Amino acid sequence: MNFGRLALPVLALALAPLLPGIINRTKAVIGGRDGQPLLQLYYDLAKLVRKGAVYSHTTSWVFRAGPVVGLVSAVAVLAVLPLGGTSAPAGFSGDLIFMAYMLGLMRFFTVIAALDTGSAFEGMGASREVQFSALAEPVLLMALAALSLAARGSGASLGGGLFSLSAIYSHLSISTWMRSGPALLLVAGALWVVFLAENSRIPFDDPNTHLELTMIHEVMVLDHSGPDFAMILYGASLKMWILGALLAGLLVPVRSGNIWIDTGACVFGLFVLAVLTGVVESVMARLRLTRVPQLLVSAGFLSTFALALIIWS
Repeated sequence: MNFGRLALPVLALALAPLLPGIINRTKAVIGGRDGQPLLQLYYDLAKLVRKGAVYSHTTSWVFRAGPVVGLVSAVAVLAVLPLGGTSAPAGFSGDLIFMAYMLGLMRFFTVIAALDTGSAFEGMGASREVQFSALAEPVLLMALAALSLAARGSGASLGGGLFSLSAIYSHLSISTWMRSGPALLLVAGALWVVFLAENSRIPFDDPNTHLELTMIHEVMVLDHSGPDFAMILYGASLKMWILGALLAGLLVPVRSGNIWIDTGACVFGLFVLAVLTGVVESVMARLRLTRVPQLLVSAGFLSTFALALIIWS
């Protein structure tokens, strides 16, 4: 383990709050507005940690544990998350499953913390979150399975290091795209849908709305305040970094062998993804809730078809 790999989680912890700022700045430029500062989330986090937290008498320890467990789960994923061709500092065979479980644990505690309030609105948001995540998680796993086979370069069964995110992404290069380009494009499309859905972005959810009847993620955290809300916002930005890194590592296959060039290329890809997210939110409206499952199922078909193409090629 060298210093460069150890710097990956530190880089994520420092730059993750910048992604929502890039999205908001992109939307402001397209809309012809001054908009929020690029570092607005940093300012918000600094303000929230200086405030006190308010707890309802109807809540239990579950409500207080929700933000803490969510943030710790996201930080744990950073330890096994590669950036492009740069291997993770604590990667191991099977860390792909570990990542999925940690993200699931993060969501689970957010949901039960919302249910612990006894609020009908927060329960409604929790129900929607669980429904959509049940469709998004299989898409993510199927897409990563397709990438694993593409990295091996044949239709052999999964095994050994191919359950490792670092092993998968270190073998995704220009030659992989030349060999399995159509399948990888399908995987990229599926991961893009998951990225938008899991981060509660348009067309799945509007992060700027305050109408409870249409909110999904934001309605679950209405009762959190102060440092607890800061942990939720920071954890959400880390989750955006994690899922964005999976997509950027695929779309920017720079594998020069130089850790700084490879890492820098992936970070640049993350910033481009944030700009694209801002463009999507500027030109699209939110989908009706009945349409969201259809889009997630379509993404599942994309990842399944990509897996089939790689196996049969």
